[in-house]
Amino acid sequence: MRIGIFTDTYYPQLNGVATSVLMLKEKLTAQGHQVYIFTTTDPEAPRREPRVYRLPSLPFVGDRRMGMFYHYGLAKMVRRLDLDLIHTNTEFPLGIFGRYMAREMQLPMVHTMHTIYEDYTHYITKFRMLDSLAKTVAKKVSGDFCNSADHVIVPTEKVKDLMRSYGVTKEITAIPSGIELGRFESGQYSQSAIQELRQELGISQEAKVLLFVGRIAEEKNISELFYSLRRYLQEHRELCFLLIGDGPYRSRLEDLAQELDLADKIIFAGARPWDEIGKYYQAGDVFVNASQSEAQGLTYIEAMASGLPVIAKADRCLEGILEDGVNGFAFSDEAGLVGALEQVLADAGTREKLAQGALKTASRFSADGFAQQVAGVYEQLLNSKPYRRVS
Repeated sequence: MRIGIFTDTYYPQLNGVATSVLMLKEKLTAQGHQVYIFTTTDPEAPRREPRVYRLPSLPFVGDRRMGMFYHYGLAKMVRRLDLDLIHTNTEFPLGIFGRYMAREMQLPMVHTMHTIYEDYTHYITKFRMLDSLAKTVAKKVSGDFCNSADHVIVPTEKVKDLMRSYGVTKEITAIPSGIELGRFESGQYSQSAIQELRQELGISQEAKVLLFVGRIAEEKNISELFYSLRRYLQEHRELCFLLIGDGPYRSRLEDLAQELDLADKIIFAGARPWDEIGKYYQAGDVFVNASQSEAQGLTYIEAMASGLPVIAKADRCLEGILEDGVNGFAFSDEAGLVGALEQVLADAGTREKLAQGALKTASRFSADGFAQQVAGVYEQLLNSKPYRRVS
């Protein structure tokens, strides 16, 4: 198949959508399909990217960029590619561009709903009184875009149910995004390399590391972790909290760490190269997260693939992934978080059991399996009328 994927975010940006699209392109290409990416410009992007076309863009929020809704030159390019199908991964400029091209060329359009935008309205509303209206608009935009597609893909049943509540009537398939499991295996890195990394980050050899990987953003609820862990971190001198990532909330959290007298216990390491991210997971002992805005939460699966037990705030996106006492623990309050950490960190045998359970869970989320399921949706759509069957 010849597939055009339209996305507002893509490598080298570090976020769940960019990672998912990159993995999909690589695995579909390995399966023999021709995949073309249409995305935004990025100052850190490689100079040569086979079958990647970038539209002029400007910085928007964090590392995100706002591209053009239409580009005459690239529209001509799309027409010449003789695509079989268009797959949009955003409801905004590049998604609108992709939808326009699908309609003009009478191509089937698949749309993946990655983000629950009602959880992100604080970025555009400065006054709380407007937040309710913004959430209503976010639901409307999301629902309408999904209904303009021929088939909708979502990462979890949580998002599928949410889309139905938004009034989406098109067929919806839940396909969890996959990851490149080998990238996160502990065997990829020597113990000396991990110890060198910890030393570089200012972590002693004896320390136990609570790890967070992801965007440093308000909706990730990291401040709750700071408040809940304040006493626990202060009482355990051997513990530190390592945050890998960057984002618009970092300076506020750095100030909060000072206010809570935790500046010497919390390490803000900033964004790190995607090609090296597996090594940073190996620097941790347990993965912690309190976000409830995740559509799927790829970092949970990456942590498990790295052999880390996961302690996360209970959320529907973790159904079928996080199992208490098997690969980690879910918590709902401070007592639950601290109790889970005590179980994981106080006993090496428990931690090893949870680590093995985590690896077993992660094995279900391979990038190859993800791409095969997505390709199955493409084939189903292309085999249905009025679309032509590709050879």
